[in-house]
Amino acid sequence: LCSNNNPYTSFGATLARDEEQNLWNTPHDVTHTEADDDRVLYNMIVVRNQLDKDSEEWQKLNYDIYTLRQTRKEVRSRWKHILEDLGFQKEADSLLSVTKLSIISDSQNMSKARDILLKLSEETNIFPTSWELSERYLFVVDRLITLDAADEFFKMASAVYPKRPGGDRGDEGPRALQS
Repeated sequence: LCSNNNPYTSFGATLARDEEQNLWNTPHDVTHTEADDDRVLYNMIVVRNQLDKDSEEWQKLNYDIYTLRQTRKEVRSRWKHILEDLGFQKEADSLLSVTKLSIISDSQNMSKARDILLKLSEETNIFPTSWELSERYLFVVDRLITLDAADEFFKMASAVYPKRPGGDRGDEGPRALQS
């Protein structure tokens, strides 16, 4: 077969390009620059790509991008583990999926969702200490309120990721409760 007729010849390059643009968790999500935290990451990528790859600035920015992505993955993983522990094994990914098309289910839930999200931030270590609250998790908390699971989620997050003076959680993870 001639490689010009083979639609899979650039598959690896496409995956690498998608991963580069994968700011949240869905590579083909056209809304990935809609949230503030996505814009920050996107701007870091743009600046890094304009620098010489051998420069110290490029290496520092590349490390910062990697660190931010890893932090976001860890936060999402924490939320997913708690959702799974609450019995949402099949629904966890869809509950965590947020795009610009996502809406708050009930405007009356907005203040309660904000309160719970702030409480999660202040009273648990589900978010790292350096984390700025993401609007995405406001939508997730709204969904939990609709499912009447927000209070249980908070209780589980408090038990699994208790606030410790002076830093993030210890070695315990989401599975520590199951032990």
